[in-house]
Amino acid sequence: MSNFIDEIVELNEVKVIELLKNKLAKNEEIMVIMDEVKIAMKEIGRKFEEKEYFLPDLIMSGEILRQIFEVIGPRIQESETTEEKKAKVLLGTVAGDIHDIGKDVVKFMLESSGYDVLDLGVDVPGDLFIEKIKEYKPDVVALSGFLTLAFDSMKETIQKMKDAGLRDSVKIMIGGGTVDENIVSYVGADAFGESAVSAVNLTKGWTGD
Repeated sequence: MSNFIDEIVELNEVKVIELLKNKLAKNEEIMVIMDEVKIAMKEIGRKFEEKEYFLPDLIMSGEILRQIFEVIGPRIQESETTEEKKAKVLLGTVAGDIHDIGKDVVKFMLESSGYDVLDLGVDVPGDLFIEKIKEYKPDVVALSGFLTLAFDSMKETIQKMKDAGLRDSVKIMIGGGTVDENIVSYVGADAFGESAVSAVNLTKGWTGD
């Protein structure tokens, strides 16, 4: 792994920002940097799952992530036209799961690409998704979940959409943890995003932006 990835995993806040600024000074590609951040966050997630890291470590990694966003945000916006909002995305971590790191990355990348994102936060019950779909009228619903128990919550949420007659009005993407094509079929979603970049590409493909 690169020093940048290692420093993120080790939660060395000051060093991470120093290395990030060096990368930008050398005009490294933003998407390459984001891929490294993704690798680091995946490793942090593994450490948390295996009880090498605990909640304070997870909170610290989230704070480092936010600082990374603050630094690279303007660079992304320089290359994107954001004056006019594109499609609407409703985003949230499903009931029973409080992980927000992956969700926050997706939100950041979608907003940086000009999408209007409503983030419902974490541990979001299915009924709240239904309520907000009716109010917000999104084009895409993004369900996040890091833990395997989140899969049943995703399935229940999508079933509630069907019961409310809302399923066919939106495209549904899922992401986080060990999500794959099998989980897409299990929960009844349209696709999964392997990364925040994938989430943006899926949204672009679905909405025609």
